[in-house]
Amino acid sequence: MNSVTASLNISTFVQTFSMFNSGHKSILKYCLMASQVEKRHGSQLLWKRSTRRVLPISAALCKEEVNENLHKDSNSTFNFYSYLSQRQKSVSQALDKAVSVREPKILHESMRHSLLDGGKRVRPILCIAACELVGGNESTAMPAACAIEMIHTMSLMHDDLPCMDNDDLRRGKPSNHNVYGESVALLAGNALLTFAFEHIATATTGVSSDMVVRVITELAKAFGSDGVIGGQILDIIYTGASNISLEQLKHIHVLKTGKLLEASVVTGAILGGGSDEDIDRLRTFAKHIGLLFQVVDDILDITQSSDELGKTAGKDVMSDKTTYPKLMGLEKSREFAEKLNTQAKEQLSHFDSEKAAPLISLGNFVLNRQK
Repeated sequence: MNSVTASLNISTFVQTFSMFNSGHKSILKYCLMASQVEKRHGSQLLWKRSTRRVLPISAALCKEEVNENLHKDSNSTFNFYSYLSQRQKSVSQALDKAVSVREPKILHESMRHSLLDGGKRVRPILCIAACELVGGNESTAMPAACAIEMIHTMSLMHDDLPCMDNDDLRRGKPSNHNVYGESVALLAGNALLTFAFEHIATATTGVSSDMVVRVITELAKAFGSDGVIGGQILDIIYTGASNISLEQLKHIHVLKTGKLLEASVVTGAILGGGSDEDIDRLRTFAKHIGLLFQVVDDILDITQSSDELGKTAGKDVMSDKTTYPKLMGLEKSREFAEKLNTQAKEQLSHFDSEKAAPLISLGNFVLNRQK
């Protein structure tokens, strides 16, 4: 593919970041990357960053502080890294078993390319942790947890398509359409979405059919026109808008990012047999975590490199999307993220602290993640 690559003038880059940071502490405390703009397909502009840092980051992101923050407010005997590793492994194994290579081979290989060997598995682990918190077990929640990851993966596959965000990198690998072509990527995403609901219906055991229907309904609403897809449409409509308010931005991200994270927690609580009060508290917890996830995403998009993120960094800037740093500045965005995490953890104070430790630590993990 022919491409014309032009280095982005560093003074322009600093001016752009200064706009984000207007009225706050000096931009010099944040990490600037050596950046490039690559022109492809005649008109599409893609933002690329090298891993070379121009200035060091100083905002509570060193490994030692992240380690400390992950365990803040959680049971001191709880080993979050061990828990996370075990749950990631069990989810990945279940996904590998659920989506096997069979005919048509190219379709299932495409599905597996995006679904396996990558991703933090935050959503399925939230589902499992919520189920266990209210008295359920991992095996009961696993089909729904896998379905949630399938739905999330499908949304990423479609987001990366040229007609959407036109991104070449996802989870540290070439985007699905760059490997299998646009048509296969589109159909593989559709296949993951439909199979997700089939998997819940056929693989969930140990609970009533009414609970299974509640879970399917919760996920369908979360991903539909009143959830993720509705948020994506609003995101497209408002891209480039100069007068979007903070409340409008929140509304977009509550739908686009928050609803599926919310459904992840709620479906786990339903399958675990949680009371209506338990489910309401966990829904509120998840609403804060969902918005927190997006705020952190916006921050990382301008403070991390593509290599670190596993996806193209700086895309929000180049596509002229409104983000939290753009509206609030980086420092205020970080403060907002801290506030959301605090509000989320308040909802867990009514549960047994030992059982709530995974969700508390997952909230801290979302806040302090580096990709």
